[in-house]
Amino acid sequence: MDPVLDNLDLFWSGFLRSLGIALWGAVGSLVLGTVVAVCRVCPVPVLRGFGATYVTVVRNTPLAVVLSFFAFGIPTLGVNASYYVFGVAGLVVYTAAFVCEAERAGINAVAPGQAEAARAIGLGFTQTLTLVVLPQAVRSVVPPLGNVQIAMIKNSAVVGGFGVGGDLFAVTKRLTSAQGYPLLPVLTGMAIGYLVITLTAAAGLALAERRLAVAR
Repeated sequence: MDPVLDNLDLFWSGFLRSLGIALWGAVGSLVLGTVVAVCRVCPVPVLRGFGATYVTVVRNTPLAVVLSFFAFGIPTLGVNASYYVFGVAGLVVYTAAFVCEAERAGINAVAPGQAEAARAIGLGFTQTLTLVVLPQAVRSVVPPLGNVQIAMIKNSAVVGGFGVGGDLFAVTKRLTSAQGYPLLPVLTGMAIGYLVITLTAAAGLALAERRLAVAR
């Protein structure tokens, strides 16, 4: 493990960079996925069609293809940004499709009578969804949503292969290719970095699940 110990500063900066990608991916996919989930249960046919099409297309497209589209396809349209921005955007767009389905499952798990009662007292679709349905759905959504986010953290390693720079993937490539360190210990260091992120996220999600279970 000497290559790791000798380059702890590089691994630490790579860890923080990878953590930043994971955090932006989690927040962005949660926001976008919620919007798409609302579209999927919306009474407006056009919005429902958009939500269904988005999920069908994105979920059946490999992550590498989505990232390639953002990293190499969008710039040809005259949109300029760093590989970091494009990489995070691709990760958000991809993960949001799975977030949407997890949230939609939670919404569908709420008893139909809850929405009917809300409409009976004069609440509109938005009020029914935000005040009645979503607060109940979130309790059943935490476990599958947690699995989606943990998978997203692991998928964030793929983003490093598209020239983001400074993340754990880039540190590994630099140490093995440019500086000639042996591959196995360097890869072990990268794996440990991602394990720290995923295990911490899993512990936080388990705590949230226990708190919501008590609140039922």
